[in-house]
Amino acid sequence: MTKKTLKVASSQYPIGQPKTLAEWEEKIALWVKNGAATGAELLVFPEYAAIEQAACFGPEVYSDLQATLAKVAQIKDARVQFHVDLAKKYKVHILVGSGPEKTADGLFVNSAQLVTPKGSVGVQEKLVMTPFEKNWGVTAGKTVRVFETSIGTFGIAICYDSEFPLISRAMAEAGAQVLLVPSCTERISGYHRVRTGSMARALENTIAAVQSPTVGDAPWSPAVDFNAGAAGIYVPSEHGISDTGVLAQGTLNAAEWVVAEIDIARLTHLRVSAEMHNFGDWSVQPGAPTPKVDVDVVKLI
Repeated sequence: MTKKTLKVASSQYPIGQPKTLAEWEEKIALWVKNGAATGAELLVFPEYAAIEQAACFGPEVYSDLQATLAKVAQIKDARVQFHVDLAKKYKVHILVGSGPEKTADGLFVNSAQLVTPKGSVGVQEKLVMTPFEKNWGVTAGKTVRVFETSIGTFGIAICYDSEFPLISRAMAEAGAQVLLVPSCTERISGYHRVRTGSMARALENTIAAVQSPTVGDAPWSPAVDFNAGAAGIYVPSEHGISDTGVLAQGTLNAAEWVVAEIDIARLTHLRVSAEMHNFGDWSVQPGAPTPKVDVDVVKLI
C-alpha cells in the first residue's frame, strides 16, 4: 500500500577523484549514512555519478573516454550490489547514480538503478541521447518503465529525458506519482533546462519531480569534467501544496542533501480538486496525443 507522504533526499553530489575503489565506497557509504540520517525514505543520486569510479583505475583509464565507459560498465554489478547493501543497512530506497551499461549487442546505454531495502533492483535506461552521448557512442534505451514500491510509484527520467513531455506523461498514465530526474550538466544553462523540464512535468501531470545533479569540477575526466546545478523537489504550484511549485531548493554547486516531504495523497486528490486540472485536461489540448507509449510496470518489493 502506498504511503500518504514520502520524505525524499536529493543529492548535490560532488565528483571527486578517488584513488581506490575502497575510497570511493567510503565516500558513497558516508553520503548514504548522512542522507538516511535526514529521515528520508528515498535517496536520489545523479546522472553519471558512476563515472567517478574511473578515477580509481589510473590515467590510462580515466583520461580515455572509451576506456572509462568500458571499465565503469564492467564493474556495474558490484556498484549496484554495494548500494543494495547500503539500502538494506539503512532501510532506505536508493536511486543509484547512473552510468554506462553494456548491452548484449555490445553497445553502451546510460542506466540508473532503483534499489530497495529488501534487495530488489529496477533499471531505467536513458531514452533520448544528447549530442555529447551520441559522440561518445552511448545509445538510447528502448523501454519506458514505472516502479511500484512500498513507498510510492516512481518514474525515472534521466536528465535530457525530462525535457520531453511524452515520456513523463506515459509514466504518469501508468501510475507514476514521483518523477526522479538524475542530471549531469556542465553549464548553468543546462541545469536550468533540466530544472524547467522537471517543473513542467510536475505541473502537467500533477506529480512531484526530484532533480539530483552532479556538482564540482573534475578536470581529470573527459566525461564529467565540469558540473553545475542544484537539487530541487518540485510539485505543481497549487494552493494547499505549494504557491511556487518548489518544496525544496539547494544552494547552487554546493555539496549537500536537499530534503522535503511530498504529500502524495494530496497530489492525487489535486488531480480532481485543484484550481486547474492539468492532468485530466491533457487530452483537451488541440493535437494532444493519445497514450501510445508502452510502459512496463515493475513491482519492486
